[in-house]
Amino acid sequence: MVKVKSKWVCQNCGYESAGYLGKCPECGNWGSFTEEIEQSASKPQNFGVLGVVNDVKPELIKDIHIGKEVRFSTNISEFDRILGGGLVQGSIVLIAGDPGIGKSTILLQTGGELAKKGQKILYVSAEESLGQVKLRANRLGVDSDNLYIYPQTNLEAIREQIEQLSPDTVIVDSIQAIYSGNITSTAGSVSQIRECCNILMNIAKAKNITIIIIGHVTKDGNIAGPKVLEHMVDTVIYFEGDKYKSFRILRSMKNRFGNTSEVGIFEMGANGLVEIKNPNELFLNERSFENIPGSAIVVTNEGTRPLLVEIQALVGTTPYPSPRRVCNGVDFSRLLQILAVLEKRVGLNLSKQDVYVNVMGGIEIDEPSADLGIAMAIATCARDVVVDPQTVIIGEIGLSGEIHPVSSIDKRLNEAASSGFKKAIIPYANKDVINDRIKIVPVKRIIDAISACISMGVNSK
Repeated sequence: MVKVKSKWVCQNCGYESAGYLGKCPECGNWGSFTEEIEQSASKPQNFGVLGVVNDVKPELIKDIHIGKEVRFSTNISEFDRILGGGLVQGSIVLIAGDPGIGKSTILLQTGGELAKKGQKILYVSAEESLGQVKLRANRLGVDSDNLYIYPQTNLEAIREQIEQLSPDTVIVDSIQAIYSGNITSTAGSVSQIRECCNILMNIAKAKNITIIIIGHVTKDGNIAGPKVLEHMVDTVIYFEGDKYKSFRILRSMKNRFGNTSEVGIFEMGANGLVEIKNPNELFLNERSFENIPGSAIVVTNEGTRPLLVEIQALVGTTPYPSPRRVCNGVDFSRLLQILAVLEKRVGLNLSKQDVYVNVMGGIEIDEPSADLGIAMAIATCARDVVVDPQTVIIGEIGLSGEIHPVSSIDKRLNEAASSGFKKAIIPYANKDVINDRIKIVPVKRIIDAISACISMGVNSK
């Protein structure tokens, strides 16, 4: 006999409660609980996906033999970069991003490229009809005998088609629109997302096929659904971009088969996403070479790729009782820490100054090696001097004003030299690096870096 009972589940974090709660005690969200009907059968359901043998016994790790990792290229070099060299057979990849950012576009392009290589691709469209997918395919120039489009939202029907077609790669657009008949809650609920992703993961491992799923994000930028969704998959990729600009950034947040925090740069055009081979040209092409205070060039590391980014700062007397601190592209708490160091260790009086910091190009910088560049942009704007536009600044700032070393200094300097820069201010601990293509100025403390910037720059007046 089947017992039917209900439970209340937070749609943000998956917290379960016997009754309705206005505020989730786990994530703190208000009004996120919805009622779901839970059915418990007398016998556990067996989907038969994995075909697990009951007589499997533990083995010594030295006796376990594994085959060569099978990885195949997508023919899109920027996508391959963030995947660690390509897709891995039997893996499951999650791509998340804002609506309209280009998730469906990049995966339809990827499906077309894989189909050209002879792979059989099943594209499950849970949100668009066949005609809508065909219109996008015509715009992207995707047409192949190996690419199957299947408009379906029922997971059991999708699994049946996978059994019949035996595809090499399956693309699911999107996981929030898929539902399983074994769960009574609606599509997109925490229970549905968790169950559907779990079954797809089992299919990928059992059939040794690659499954790529698209996930929506909440208004806070997090992947919609339970946090366990990110733990189930092998790779988590975020699609970022500024809606006012044409370029897009694919960022790897988790990768069991490659580096994390790797990025790929694309530009959205009339014929789809086009990969950017030299992203430094993209971020620096609008840079002004005029003698304007408050501008500094930093070399940040995104995964294995060094990127040159311009940081701009504006400092001015505030007309309000409390000065404003506004930043775009850098961590706000990091900015406050840098301002505190400038006041205490350098003597800059910023207590009555508004400070605005912006990273050009819309990119987000999380690496501490950009600290020195942020500080130089603020200090030079406050002192009304400029930094030599042919100089890059690299370094992490400590609370006592010392400059800490950074990793991959040789790659950063080579990238700066290749982009035409002539000088580099770096931490003194990295002074042993050898590079004949760029002049190196090592500094120990933040006051030394400011002196070096002022001596290299000119007065704006």
